[in-house]
This record gives sequence, structure tokens and C-alpha cells, in this order.
Amino acid sequence: MALEAGLLEILACPACHAPLEESKTDATPELLCTGEGCALAYPIRDGIPVLLVDEARRPA
Repeated sequence: MALEAGLLEILACPACHAPLEESKTDATPELLCTGEGCALAYPIRDGIPVLLVDEARRPA
């Protein structure tokens, strides 16, 4: 499920404040932090981004 472009423009990683981008795979929709030192992946559940650091995962 794609998020609106306007929404992606205003969202930022809660941990490092870097911009977020939508994952390219449809298996598990996520927003990926673009920050070099952070790189957290935030889940999207029912079309709603869950921007909680405790819910994020570190990509392998």
C-alpha cells in the first residue's frame, strides 16, 4: 500500500530525524530511515505508519 507523496515529505525518523522512504518490497510494508547511522525500519500496519522506535527493527 503506497503512502501519499505529501505524507512522506513531512515524515521523519523519530530517532535521528532523517527522511524516510517507502520500502521497495510488498512483502512487509515499511518505512526505511535514510540516515547513515540509524537505518531503522518502521512497520506500516493497515496503511498507518507506526513511528515508534520500540516497534522498529534494524535491517540485517
